[in-house]
Order: sequence, then C-alpha cells, then structure tokens
Amino acid sequence: MIDHLDHLVLTTARPDACIDFYTRVMGMQLESFIGGTPPVERKALKFGNQKINIHVQGSEFEPKAHLPVPGAFDLCFIASMPLDAVIARLAEVSWPIVEGPVTRTGAVGKIRSVYVRDPDFNLIEISEYL
Repeated sequence: MIDHLDHLVLTTARPDACIDFYTRVMGMQLESFIGGTPPVERKALKFGNQKINIHVQGSEFEPKAHLPVPGAFDLCFIASMPLDAVIARLAEVSWPIVEGPVTRTGAVGKIRSVYVRDPDFNLIEISEYL
C-alpha cells in the first residue's frame, strides 16, 4: 500500500536556527511555497525527492500532529557522500557529533552512522550503507 515517504513536518521553536542547520550543515535547499487554508507562505527543506515542511511552534498549520513539539524527532538520513566526508564537513562547520561512527541496521541493510542534534535537540542520524 505505501511506496515511499514524500514529506514530513518538523516543529521548531527556533526557525532561523533550524533553517541554518538544515541548509548550511545538512546541505538541504530552502523552499518557500503557498499552501494551507487559507493560503499562506510556508517553508520547506528539500533534499532528493523528499522534503521537510517547517511548522513554528505555536503557529502550526492545520491539520497538525496531536502534540507537535520541538525535539521529538529521531531521524536517519542516508548521506549523498561517504560518511568520512560527512564527518569532515561536520568538523568544518563546528557541528558536534554526539555519537559515532557506529554500525546500525537501516531499512535495507547495515549502515555506518554518526549522530548529531539539531537546534531543537532532535536526534539526527547521518548514515552510509555498508
């Protein structure tokens, strides 16, 4: 019944820091679009064929999660470059790794990962398949 993930929604308490992290550190592209009822300008972070829509805490769009709160995500992204290059990039932008590299199990096999926290303290896993 389900083929793939199209987008997910991230609630942030710090929109500027959130956008900085996902664009500058993670390399995603910021997109503005008109959506919702009534139509309003919204922001999203694009990567590959997916995106993360941004909701600002207290100003979420309807419908929304039952309890949208910053810091509740635990996400794993597959890197577009070798993990050693990711580690070097994180060091270059002075973004701390909280764990790793470690070996884990991904959706289709073994992965090697590092973990970081975004500005809202969501746990972000960045991985490569082994």
